Amino acid sequence: MAGEIEVLKAGPLTTVQDLGRPGYADLGIGESGAADRRSFTLANRLVGNAEGAAALECTLGGLAVRFTRHTTVALTGAPAPARLDGRPVGLNAPVQVAAGQVLRLGLPAVGLRTYLAVRGGVAVPPVAGSRSCDLLSGIGPAVLRDGDRLPVGDETVGLPVVDVAPVPPLPAGEMVLRVVLGPRHDWFTPAAVATLLGEPYEVTSESNRIGARLHGPPLDRAREGELPSEGMVTGALQVPPSGQPVLFLADHPVTGGYPVIGVVVSADIPLAAQARPGQRLRFQVAR
Repeated sequence: MAGEIEVLKAGPLTTVQDLGRPGYADLGIGESGAADRRSFTLANRLVGNAEGAAALECTLGGLAVRFTRHTTVALTGAPAPARLDGRPVGLNAPVQVAAGQVLRLGLPAVGLRTYLAVRGGVAVPPVAGSRSCDLLSGIGPAVLRDGDRLPVGDETVGLPVVDVAPVPPLPAGEMVLRVVLGPRHDWFTPAAVATLLGEPYEVTSESNRIGARLHGPPLDRAREGELPSEGMVTGALQVPPSGQPVLFLADHPVTGGYPVIGVVVSADIPLAAQARPGQRLRFQVAR
């Protein structure tokens, strides 16, 4: 074993994530995996890992970890201020860590989720082929707690070759997400569709890896009645009877019974995963 990661402080919510467990929806098991996969895979590339090697997804900072052996790590995603034994370290770059050193993350000023990759990956036992923690189903490793010890694996594909990766900053204000209407937008009035595409919606505090509950002008239905449960995908904007949409994220349910007015395009899911409570979203039709 290539050393361990000792969790001194787990922060508000830190989980082990990889690229999830696709292909099990017929068994009722969602895909899960890193919410912001763009940042997750970048972190792995920066340390010379396979893109799917497990890493830590830290929500709103607060993480403190010690490494038992010399290694290389990288931080990506929400720009949480980071210190290694008190020395500031940057994001989006490989960082050399000596045995015994402690890495601490503060609260990011923008964004929600910061990724910490360690060279070799986090080698907790996989479940159904994945090391992802699925908050909805409870499958996979548990949410990290103070005192946990995580083994480091050997999922490397080469040596780090980039000093720093250019990454556009996350928006601090309104965030624009592209959507494809449907599959049930005809269950809503034309005015409701125009409202979705014309008015801002605020991310509420009732949001997590399963979905972001949004608050804004209610979306009125054109049809009444019940909709048989149907398959759900990441990015779906499901609208319950309250008229307030829910944006499904990585740990969303496999099926749902409320109509989906639109779906955020896959290229914008990483951005959606970084929207924090209080932040306003606008939706526009993808061209």
